[in-house]
Amino acid sequence: MGVPYKFNRQELAGSLGDLGVVLPLGIAMILVNGLHPLGLFFSVGLFYLLSGMYYRIPVPVEPMKVIGAYAVATGITASEIMASSLLIGALLLVIALTGAMTLIGKYTPKAVVRGVQLSTGLLLMAEGVRFMIGTSTFQKIQEAAEPYLVIQDLGPVPFGLLLGITGGVITLLLLDNKKLPAALVVVLGGMVVGLLLGTREGLSQVSPGFNLPEFMPFGFPSSVDFSFALLVLVLPQLPMTLGNAVIANVDLSRQYFGEAAHRATYKANCITMALANFFSFFVGGMPLCHGAGGLAAHYRFGARTPGSNVIIGAIFIFLAVLLGVNILSILYLIPMAVLGVLLIFAGAQLALTIMDLKERKEFFVVFTIVGITLATNLAAGFIAGIIAAYILKSERLSI
Repeated sequence: MGVPYKFNRQELAGSLGDLGVVLPLGIAMILVNGLHPLGLFFSVGLFYLLSGMYYRIPVPVEPMKVIGAYAVATGITASEIMASSLLIGALLLVIALTGAMTLIGKYTPKAVVRGVQLSTGLLLMAEGVRFMIGTSTFQKIQEAAEPYLVIQDLGPVPFGLLLGITGGVITLLLLDNKKLPAALVVVLGGMVVGLLLGTREGLSQVSPGFNLPEFMPFGFPSSVDFSFALLVLVLPQLPMTLGNAVIANVDLSRQYFGEAAHRATYKANCITMALANFFSFFVGGMPLCHGAGGLAAHYRFGARTPGSNVIIGAIFIFLAVLLGVNILSILYLIPMAVLGVLLIFAGAQLALTIMDLKERKEFFVVFTIVGITLATNLAAGFIAGIIAAYILKSERLSI
């Protein structure tokens, strides 16, 4: 049995905890790479909804960050991104059905899992700070710290930084408040700021209706698209997906929810991500995954039951069906600095998972992963951590 559904303020607040990852990268891939807004947010909502119903615990839904970051940085085509969704979905399905993922998870040392979690937490916190000071990739593309606010500075102080500090203080004060959940207050407060001081871009064109995603809006990718996607997008993404979205996510699910997380297995995580990416391919969305950082975010801000997944999934699906491509006009109301606050606290929650380690060798592995991750990327850190862990174990070195 999973956790019984609850629909209350805490679950609503917890459901918003991972918006700092989903929205900036999703919006950037729509603006830079031309992905379909309706298909993207409909697929995110459906993945949230079905994942919560299957796993019966809070389940994160995130963009695949290696693919997303590269896509936004280089401006590759939507067809190449669609090819990556189909390819990584197929690879995950093969890894799951052959039993390879179970073996990988079984022989991955706990110190490596903790290193991945700590590295992810630090990356989330750093990105949150960048959102607050206006230096994230998305903000650089938009050439503004707060692209959808009419005010950028208050004298010498960046307005986003002021918003971020205010949001951070409010979050600290309300972190464990059940009557006024921190994420709910911060996100709704941010939207009020967006309504009062926002550019209101596209709001005048919003016309409610009934919209469904278009089937394969970009057509079927070419063989060149598949070759490029495999070498440049999928292969660099795969180690990070297996390390963070599967192994670390399953570990954290069991840590938070115990026996209630019995459905959260390595095989099941691979299969649900594969199915999500197949669907995303057909509706023009972005590559999707689970992730330990997203789970920490939802949990930190109050999600304790699958009701949080139903809430955020229903919100995304409702807005996508009701507004179609104009869904972005509503999402623009949330300031970047507010999303940054969510990322900082989510990252801190995830980083705390290393507290159950005791041996110096384990900490050596963890900090090796952190160092290599910060210098290169999480996939390289994950691989280096596994190598270091097994060398230390086989050689019985004293650290």
